[in-house]
Amino acid sequence: MIPVTGMDKINDTIHAAAVDDAVLRNAAAFVRALFANDAGGHDAEHSMRVGRSAALIAREEADCDARLCVLAALLHDADDPKLFETRGNANARRFLAANGVSPETADRICAIINSVSFSANRDAPPDSIEGMVVRDADRLDAIGAVGVARAFAYGGAHARPMAETIRHFHDKLLLLRDMMCTRTGRRLAEERHAFLEAFLARYRQETGDPNDMI
Repeated sequence: MIPVTGMDKINDTIHAAAVDDAVLRNAAAFVRALFANDAGGHDAEHSMRVGRSAALIAREEADCDARLCVLAALLHDADDPKLFETRGNANARRFLAANGVSPETADRICAIINSVSFSANRDAPPDSIEGMVVRDADRLDAIGAVGVARAFAYGGAHARPMAETIRHFHDKLLLLRDMMCTRTGRRLAEERHAFLEAFLARYRQETGDPNDMI
């Protein structure tokens, strides 16, 4: 039996949305097994945090299916091309079919998942409120203190110099605040964005300007 640490926090957040069910718990167990050996910032805890953030944001959005949001959030990295060579959301669809999710609902969940990727979508808005919620939840986990930790974890796992990881802050992370789709996402992003800026200022202070050595 795979432990499902963190599910109580999700269920507490959306207790009114009827999502405390076997499919949700199985999804958490599935991603824990799928990412058991990941140390590059896309581990199961990332998916769990995105699930919790999606639950929080979904509560504040009208006409939003919170259950779909949480399922999609938990499964959003199951077929990430950086991590897997699957096609057509094969891992996510395999899980959903095995857990009795209808093909129609699986299509909706996969559409949400496919709207999340930064490289594939940039700032093009998702076409559903659920997609907006899950995208915001995922992007929130790329900024703030956790975002800093994940950026360096990914860089270390791929043997990238620190300077290359710092460039990633400017190429992507500092752009995310202004790409949030929901009111709650924008509010939560403000503080996390401020942390990124403070971190970079301190990093520059501690590393110094190379010109000072000349």
